[in-house]
Amino acid sequence: MGQRFRFFCCGCGANAADGDMEVDDESECGGGKGGEEAGARQLSWAQVERMTGGFTSAVVGEGGFSTVYLARLSGALAAVKVHRSSERIHRVFRQELETLLRIRHPHIVRLLGFCEQQDEGVLVLEFAANGNLYEKLHGGGKAAGAMPWARRVSVALQVAQALEYLHERCEPQVVHGDVKASNVLLDASMSAKLCDFGSARMGFSAAVRPRSSAHTMLGSPGYVDPHYIRSGVVTKKTDVYSFGVLLLELLTGIEAFCPVEGRLLTAALAPRLKAACDARMLVDERLGSAYDAGEASAVAALAASCVGQNPSLRPSMGDVVRTLEQSAQGSILAAGRGSDGQGKL
Repeated sequence: MGQRFRFFCCGCGANAADGDMEVDDESECGGGKGGEEAGARQLSWAQVERMTGGFTSAVVGEGGFSTVYLARLSGALAAVKVHRSSERIHRVFRQELETLLRIRHPHIVRLLGFCEQQDEGVLVLEFAANGNLYEKLHGGGKAAGAMPWARRVSVALQVAQALEYLHERCEPQVVHGDVKASNVLLDASMSAKLCDFGSARMGFSAAVRPRSSAHTMLGSPGYVDPHYIRSGVVTKKTDVYSFGVLLLELLTGIEAFCPVEGRLLTAALAPRLKAACDARMLVDERLGSAYDAGEASAVAALAASCVGQNPSLRPSMGDVVRTLEQSAQGSILAAGRGSDGQGKL
């Protein structure tokens, strides 16, 4: 008892607070609709209360839509995400639950359990011991140095594989709708886990109908596809654009959006991307010379194609996966060995 854990909230983008807590191993769980298919357990409200000590256990994340508590389910650490009570937020909860029940991929956060007996919907998600990608890239003094190049490339590939799965291998297909650094969790081995499916859209072949005034715009500042802003139409290429921004963020170490200056990373880099400038001028200066210049050039070119203004000319996520696998094989292998090529990662 009394162990301390660090967690980054999936969905709220907030850092977890450290906290002392006791948690119970909760094993009295029955199956629910879709539960057996996805391996998730349907929990009663009483079970959720016991897991969280009546919602007095450590609050490890909090946002506008939910509060996240640290708990233990069947002996494993878990994040209990309790949504606020409102009609709009309940729609977000239902969207995320229905999506997570249908999908299973090593680089998508796993749904362990859920409860929908109360207005406050509950999702029990796997624990991410290393926080999220935003913190690793932009955490300043909190981060243990700059994230190594090989790890950046590996994370990019893993997120791309998750999106390829959603776009091409799910039935029905899924658009994530909010790809960004804070929605990429990192587990104990620094493997990426795409999270927050409250904006996901399912059941389409090419596009989802335009948003109505009753629906909130998808995406986050800096990552939103300009074509979606103009048309209101969500497609798989909407995710491709957001992934392209994430690639630029990994390449440069610069935030996708600076609220103080109102600056978009894509706007700041547009002239250099169009001119196909030397990629070495774009690479995060904190890396020094500890990166592969050829890989950096390939990543810059791929990112430029993903954030192109014409959605039809953007690559598919399958194309993105193949490009990364072919052009950054050295770093991907190094990350798999736990080395950045200089004996550490």
